[in-house]
Amino acid sequence: MELKAIRLEIPGNGNIILGQSHFIKTVEDLYEAIAGTVPQMKFGIAFSEASGACKIRVEGNDEELRQVAIRNATAVGAGHTFHIALRDGYPINILGRIKSVPEVCNIFCATANPVEVIVAETAQGRGVVGVIDGSRPQGVESEEDVRWRHDLLRKIGYKR
Repeated sequence: MELKAIRLEIPGNGNIILGQSHFIKTVEDLYEAIAGTVPQMKFGIAFSEASGACKIRVEGNDEELRQVAIRNATAVGAGHTFHIALRDGYPINILGRIKSVPEVCNIFCATANPVEVIVAETAQGRGVVGVIDGSRPQGVESEEDVRWRHDLLRKIGYKR
């Protein structure tokens, strides 16, 4: 077995979601979940089949984001994983709905941070072991940091 760290592409002014699912209709169900929850969101989805033709299945409403999702899915190369690249919204807007899609098994990350996916490769194929999302902590927040966090959440509309 070989372990690899694969850096994912984050779209400019955007976010990504990496997850695991188990059925060919995942790509269509994720499309419906996102479009039905945040209609103005721009996104691309790539889902890697793990059997049969083993194709990367693609959906989305933005060609640039579809291509980001394809590049990430190709780089990771693990069956039954899905990659979503998005703009004009945040993962928090759609994660609950994505988690409720019956074939979704796991969400590894939802972020705008630099991400490395730790992939194990065997003779059979590849699987995601985990992710490195962002950077190491640089200490505990101060009172000023708490105020900044509170202000940010109110500025972007998540708290009153």
